[in-house]
Amino acid sequence: MIGSCTYCSYMTPIKSAQRVFEVLELFQTQRSPLRLQDICNQLGYPASSASALLKSIVALGYLRYDKSARTYMPTMKIIDLGSWVQSAIFGDSSLMRAMQELSARFGETVTLAMQSDLHAQYVYLLPSRLPIWYLLPIGTLRTLTTSGGGLLMLAAKGNVEIRKICKRIEFHRLDPARPSLAEVMEQVEECRRQGWIFSKHRIESGAGGISVLLEDPPFGRGYALGVHGPVERLEANEVEIVQALREAAKSVQSHIHAASATF
Repeated sequence: MIGSCTYCSYMTPIKSAQRVFEVLELFQTQRSPLRLQDICNQLGYPASSASALLKSIVALGYLRYDKSARTYMPTMKIIDLGSWVQSAIFGDSSLMRAMQELSARFGETVTLAMQSDLHAQYVYLLPSRLPIWYLLPIGTLRTLTTSGGGLLMLAAKGNVEIRKICKRIEFHRLDPARPSLAEVMEQVEECRRQGWIFSKHRIESGAGGISVLLEDPPFGRGYALGVHGPVERLEANEVEIVQALREAAKSVQSHIHAASATF
């Protein structure tokens, strides 16, 4: 099963902007040139508005149109647009190496999440090499009070700020579980005591994740580094996974501090 229960943001996307990214994400999924009709069929767009949208994206240089085949295809301009992001997130590549080592050692899905206002967003992952039925697509959003990584991010904040965040989440009705502030604080205190979290059955029955916090990444944002998979498999290797995550976090943060000292 593919994890798709992303909680909606409290802001409704502008339709025209949403459609641009839906088209680009469709190309990422299909990985081939697409005709107008293909795009209309997949996304349910009216042909007239889809045609106008595609022509606009072509004019901006992000798609090219093959007149003989009547197909659209993304251009290299899309790659160039986001080429700096990976280096901004991974810096000297120590974080990427740490994720690859965790993947090679345990075979489970390895994720990197960061705070996006009231959510934890999964910005990168290495998929599991083992049988698994639940995946977290890159870009997935979970409220800070819903996800293990989000609770770790809250644990790094002061209690006053946590209360404000919880009030905003409640005001916008973002968390279907609706935990009380006392319940959230209990979980936050546990994160503070042990320095990691084992989240079980939160989003999908049988699925879980063990995560630690990376406290000093570039741009001052907190990241949660996690190993995700079936709860039974994670429980069988819990001690080893926690130790490996802690060692990975320590190694990455030492590289970050060393790099900062050179400036």
